[in-house]
Amino acid sequence: MLYSEKVMDHLHSPRNAGKIEDANGVGEAGNVTCGDIMRMYLKVEDGVIEDVKFETFGCGSAIAVSSIATEMIKGKPVSEAAKLTNKAVVSALDGLPPNKIHCSVLAEEAVKSALEDYYKKSGETPAQSE
Repeated sequence: MLYSEKVMDHLHSPRNAGKIEDANGVGEAGNVTCGDIMRMYLKVEDGVIEDVKFETFGCGSAIAVSSIATEMIKGKPVSEAAKLTNKAVVSALDGLPPNKIHCSVLAEEAVKSALEDYYKKSGETPAQSE
């Protein structure tokens, strides 16, 4: 199985790995078939994602997509982060093998789950943050 240099870079040196203790948005996504589980932690201030961390239990592709997804949304308004797609994640990594595309879907789902949690905790609605 061939991985791009970007996938290997994010696998060997993941960005934003860990946990945010006082996160105001936490989301999780998992795939029972492959056993991958992703948890995303968001620290949102004034509608902007000031910090984001992830904990991923899974294969190398799952770790790489978690890492790049956090880089793609950090510093962005929540309204922009909500538009993150698995295709954008795959593109940012210069591709994934077809049998690993599901990992990028988990990253999208984990980010959206964390944003939903943020909206629930903050009392905001997605429309208010745009």
